[in-house]
Amino acid sequence: MDKHIVVPALLFLCVTYAFKLLIDARLRYLLLRAESAETVSALLAGEQRLRQAETLRGGLSMLGLAAGLALVAAFDWAPLSAATFAVLLGGVGLAQVASHWLLGALRH
Repeated sequence: MDKHIVVPALLFLCVTYAFKLLIDARLRYLLLRAESAETVSALLAGEQRLRQAETLRGGLSMLGLAAGLALVAAFDWAPLSAATFAVLLGGVGLAQVASHWLLGALRH
């Protein structure tokens, strides 16, 4: 891959993410100044649940990816074959479905 394309693309992603963080911090600051204590505690509890859900989804995705890589290694497939990509994407997809199901079961 050409480094003249990768570097600007990664720089754009980093700047965009930094901008998102600044906007989120400003929004939290304004909410903390303007709202009551109950609203702030509800907001923080909601953010805590979102962080836990993201952690669960990320962990299960990594497990799905690891299972896919183990399956690729077990069958001794070529590193860049279509079967390799199918197994890896399938493992991550199944992990996403499992996290959705598990989060739904935990809410009820």
